[in-house]
Amino acid sequence: MASKKLARGVALVGAGMSKFGAFKGKSSRDLFVEAFVEMLGSIDKPFDPKTIEALYVGNYSSDLFENQGHIAPIMASWVGLTPLPAVRVEDACASAGVALREGILAVASGLYDLVVVSGVEKMTDLATAKVTDTLATAADMQYEVTTGFTFPGFYAAMATAYMSAYGATPETFMKVGIKNHNNGAMNEKAQFGAKVSSIMKARQEKAAAKGLPIPEWDDELDFLHDDRANPNIAWPMRLYDCSPISDGAAVVLLASEELAAKLSDHPIYVAGLGQASDGALHDRETLTSIPSAKIAADKAYEMAGIGPQAINFAEVHDCFTIAEIIATEDLGFFEKGAGWKAAEAGETSREGSKPINLSGGLKSKGHPVGASGVGQVVEVWKQLRGEAGERQLNGDLQYGLTHNVGGTGQTCVVHIFERKN
Repeated sequence: MASKKLARGVALVGAGMSKFGAFKGKSSRDLFVEAFVEMLGSIDKPFDPKTIEALYVGNYSSDLFENQGHIAPIMASWVGLTPLPAVRVEDACASAGVALREGILAVASGLYDLVVVSGVEKMTDLATAKVTDTLATAADMQYEVTTGFTFPGFYAAMATAYMSAYGATPETFMKVGIKNHNNGAMNEKAQFGAKVSSIMKARQEKAAAKGLPIPEWDDELDFLHDDRANPNIAWPMRLYDCSPISDGAAVVLLASEELAAKLSDHPIYVAGLGQASDGALHDRETLTSIPSAKIAADKAYEMAGIGPQAINFAEVHDCFTIAEIIATEDLGFFEKGAGWKAAEAGETSREGSKPINLSGGLKSKGHPVGASGVGQVVEVWKQLRGEAGERQLNGDLQYGLTHNVGGTGQTCVVHIFERKN
């Protein structure tokens, strides 16, 4: 079968996001407005928002997090986009990535020339136990949740299977977390914008200020082995292996290729995309891979006409540290079972051969579940345009990739973006 291409070119011409974190007193609509305003400010040339033709909003569960359904038209009304079509897209933690795919297809089809795509989630108004229950609705309620599984448990099962099959250790996962905190420390929008070493120092200073015994750790790994500082959540996943409960929003503006040059000095083009689905984790043949991610990646590479070796950097769905390692293998960056060795060797650091999660990833930047997929795209936009500030990757960057997973891989969507000039 011939490789499928978009009917016409689609480009990113604007991108913005709110800070990710915990924001008492703010709603999802407040966060959306912040991201939307920043997106407007990122457009290179004069732009009239009244030329926007549709809005796609990725959101997992405002119904349960905020007791507010039907949010897409609410978001549209808060930024003056009514009466345009406004659509909410739900695919668990891949909601924003799938909303992006729908927006791209709408422009590529010729139906629209200019579309806004957003992801948004407000999670922190609920207690942690309620957040856990809400997130569990993305699993198989009949066969998994009733047996006591929550998402830390799912990914812990994947981690132990991976360790058994390939020889990784809990320290491997800790090193992924340290790397992502190092990256997040350079991201002003990150929820945890601090290195693990800085967190250690802050703990010591706080104890000293209170006149308490000052904890001593030899290094970051020693700190992460401390059950008091970094308790087990579901072994081998400890607290610092888990992405946080977060609030946040991200917005991008998509334009047809014909319109892109009129709005942007350096448009970033959609080179390829792929999406796939799968059954629940309990019914899969493997716990050490996410099959939907491999399929989605293959489709994206085929459309782009490139292989994984051409990707300069990637933002992957590290909801847990094991998820990043598995993603680097599913995306073809490393051979099966070799991702953990690459992580330990520094190959996924900003100085390595395949930098992963320069933004800090979900682990450090934060994971407002319905927003994360578009949040990843904002980082790719900045890196490809050379606008990532302190964390800007050196060199001539041509391709960036995003990998957004829903649940334990029941949904995965992969996008490849290209800078052509």
